[in-house]
Amino acid sequence: MKNLCFIVLLLWAIPGFAQAQSKIDPGFHIYLLAGQSNMAGRAPLDSLSKIASADIYMLDSTNKWVLATDPVHFDKPGVAGVGPAISFAKEMAAKGKHVKIGLVPCAWGGSPIRVWEPDSVYLKAKPYNFAIARVKIALQYGVLKGILWHQGESDNSPAAATVYLDKLNVLINRFRQDLNAPDVPFIAGEIGYFGKKPAMINDVINELPKAVKHTAVVSAAGLTDKGDNTHFDTRSARELGKRYATAMYQLQHP
Repeated sequence: MKNLCFIVLLLWAIPGFAQAQSKIDPGFHIYLLAGQSNMAGRAPLDSLSKIASADIYMLDSTNKWVLATDPVHFDKPGVAGVGPAISFAKEMAAKGKHVKIGLVPCAWGGSPIRVWEPDSVYLKAKPYNFAIARVKIALQYGVLKGILWHQGESDNSPAAATVYLDKLNVLINRFRQDLNAPDVPFIAGEIGYFGKKPAMINDVINELPKAVKHTAVVSAAGLTDKGDNTHFDTRSARELGKRYATAMYQLQHP
């Protein structure tokens, strides 16, 4: 029996095996990862980065399911590193019973919120279209359980912050409508409290739960950067992922 289970896990890890399954598995929980570089992950890789968990998968750049390891994202090959995704997935897998986690990485480093609109082009890509297309592929095999959003560094200015909440509201409603998931939980993360510029955008982000139902915000308090005043270090990126998981679980189990 143990050998059989091991073989099944190996088959799940083989690109293309999951695509051969026609039945949607309610125990395969799909999460969309969107935003900019701190969601994509820019923290240094370490010895834990290549250790895969048997119940956590990611949709790779060829739209195939593979066992998830850092870097999860591929927006900027050679730059992407550790982000919050893996630690989030581990926490969610541990909280559930007999569940697998499917991560759909769609963040784009440097992307302001204005490019997260249908057909808007950023770095020769269309971030919103890209995300919708990939989630729809993922939903052939599992169930959408939540959206993780971390973005705001590119909008951390008085002019951009003024319209940010309205744009975020529109984005959330559009995600929910286009993915046929009107109540799917949406978790936004604060940007880091480091650097010379004050994180004014965090004040706006924290207004989200009052403006949109089934949303929450995770704090970046106490987290540290990797030395560039912009990106979380490895420890902080993983801690942020755990905070996302706590908030997600609370929204899923009110």
